[in-house]
Amino acid sequence: MSSDEQTPQEDQQSGEDKDYLQEGEPIDEGELIGGDGNEPEQASQQDPIATLEEQLQEAKDQTLRVQAEMQNLRRRVDRDIENAHKYALENFLGELLPVVDNLERGLATINSLLDGKDEAQKAIGEGIELTLKSFVDVLTRNKVEQIDPGNETFDPEFHQAMTMVPHPEIPANTVIEVFQKGYLLNGRLVRPAMVIVSRGAES
Repeated sequence: MSSDEQTPQEDQQSGEDKDYLQEGEPIDEGELIGGDGNEPEQASQQDPIATLEEQLQEAKDQTLRVQAEMQNLRRRVDRDIENAHKYALENFLGELLPVVDNLERGLATINSLLDGKDEAQKAIGEGIELTLKSFVDVLTRNKVEQIDPGNETFDPEFHQAMTMVPHPEIPANTVIEVFQKGYLLNGRLVRPAMVIVSRGAES
């Protein structure tokens, strides 16, 4: 068979190929790679920039949070240091207050039994009074205040009522007697005053 001669099957295949090329629309190379061929390049250029901007914003937010946390920590530390300085004597003061109480009781007892002619009793009373005054002066210099609420309105924040008794002349909720003085250290309650409170006149 010569080269010019083709089988019917070969003629049919070549005809189909010609029909496809003739009838089909021209193929755009840009469509094969997606659009005009520039979009993937633009996307690859924009994505890193957007990613970097997001990372930068996250870093800024994290820096602000860290700075806020450091400021809060610094305030807490400063407050703790200030409180440590202001209330360092609180435990020691608790040990000293019974001494002051005993001096006050001793002075009150001597004054109640004092005979104006007994010079020895008078000298002892004066000595205890001077000692007590020295103690109170030291406490005052260290920001300690006494709570002595005689004839004042009962305040549960600073007073502890031992009992309530009726009294025809004193209004209700008024302190009649102070058993034990209270104390404040830099405005903080160290010990409440122990008192007797009037219930008012009985009906």
